[in-house]
Amino acid sequence: MITLDRTEKFGKGLHREVFVHPDNAALCIKVVTNGNQQETKREQGYYQQLQKRNIAWDLLPKFHGNIETSLGPGAVFDVIRDPNGKICQTLEHYLADKDFIANNQQQLQTALIELREYLLKYHIMSMAMKPKNMLYQLSKDGAGKLFIIDNIGNSDFFPICNYVHFFADQKIVRRWDRFIAKLEL
Repeated sequence: MITLDRTEKFGKGLHREVFVHPDNAALCIKVVTNGNQQETKREQGYYQQLQKRNIAWDLLPKFHGNIETSLGPGAVFDVIRDPNGKICQTLEHYLADKDFIANNQQQLQTALIELREYLLKYHIMSMAMKPKNMLYQLSKDGAGKLFIIDNIGNSDFFPICNYVHFFADQKIVRRWDRFIAKLEL
């Protein structure tokens, strides 16, 4: 069992909290703190499908399985860090900084294009395309990369999009277009 220290918590969503793995700073552990494991099980099933498809984990943290923690079952993922070693901030964080947007608009737009292309190339769906569910990884040259860190997958009752790429791509484009329309870049 892994003992989690509340001081190592660096993220919190509606249902889960995220901690740095105490034995490996390259990993994080997501623990359900509000509700049940249903959402986590759905998401992990989708991650397992992605692993079977042998996708590149370029813009999505890799899932490494489950472990028992002092706070209950935990899901282990890669942690996304900037080159300086700090854990990346959400896109929401950067969008709130008008100076950052003014100075980095082109880099953000390039990162958005790259993320869209990545999602379509590997047919990766996200249930909620929101800035708070994405991390923006700064790079030394001023560019950046976006990672989707939450709500990966599809909750359709008949998840045909999980198996037919044509339908998955249509859903990805629809959700992406709604997401972009809400951004103020």
